[in-house]
Amino acid sequence: MEEVQEIAPGFLQGYMTKEDQLDSEVFVPPAPGKNSPRQALDTAWANNMLELRGTARWDLAIRDADLHFPAAADTFSCSLGIPVTEEDTPALYMLLRRTLADIGLASYSAKNAYQRQRPFMVNGGEICTPDQEEMLRKDPSYPSGHTSIGWGWALILTELSPQQADALVARGRSFGESRNVCNVHWYSDVVAGRMVGAAAVSKLHENEQFLAAMDAAREDIARARAAGLTPAVDCEEEANALATPLQ
Repeated sequence: MEEVQEIAPGFLQGYMTKEDQLDSEVFVPPAPGKNSPRQALDTAWANNMLELRGTARWDLAIRDADLHFPAAADTFSCSLGIPVTEEDTPALYMLLRRTLADIGLASYSAKNAYQRQRPFMVNGGEICTPDQEEMLRKDPSYPSGHTSIGWGWALILTELSPQQADALVARGRSFGESRNVCNVHWYSDVVAGRMVGAAAVSKLHENEQFLAAMDAAREDIARARAAGLTPAVDCEEEANALATPLQ
């Protein structure tokens, strides 16, 4: 396994240098104004999400909130139909770990520009990760970095395993929606986060290291399937949680 420097405890350096990073403020439109129709939609959506507290969908949102590895590696296991672990698919595992930084950090130019408050700071509702509340209060809401990461991962994985594209994109969508369920992001934060994730993945395709890592990850997936490996997570439980209507 290659040695990669950490940029924060548990988080690895991505493939792109700081100079390569996207300036998301350029292409992400301003956050909704206080009394705008877009904000009215965001508020209605957030109020609906509050009703999911204590449900299986809430529990999945708690799981989706954890971007640390190895936990985060399970996110797309069911959609891929194989385990994603350092032991079984080391190249794929490393690809996800490193692109987390590239995709997640791409949201911060816009976040810092728009300085939007998170839903729980406005509605006073519970969040699914109360231990993170202090940190989240200091981290702007728009666009959603978690969504950028989940959507970016989904796009990367559809390129690696196009046969599972429908399931992978659906899981990428639901990963972002978990931030709505958690009451830590507005609907429009998630929509903007997908834009950032897609742009970051496109930018990554200029990087030779990333392209080589994609080839190695594709081989991992083929080996895991040939060996008949199956996900370690409860995919039926995940599917039931994802079947919960959000509207």
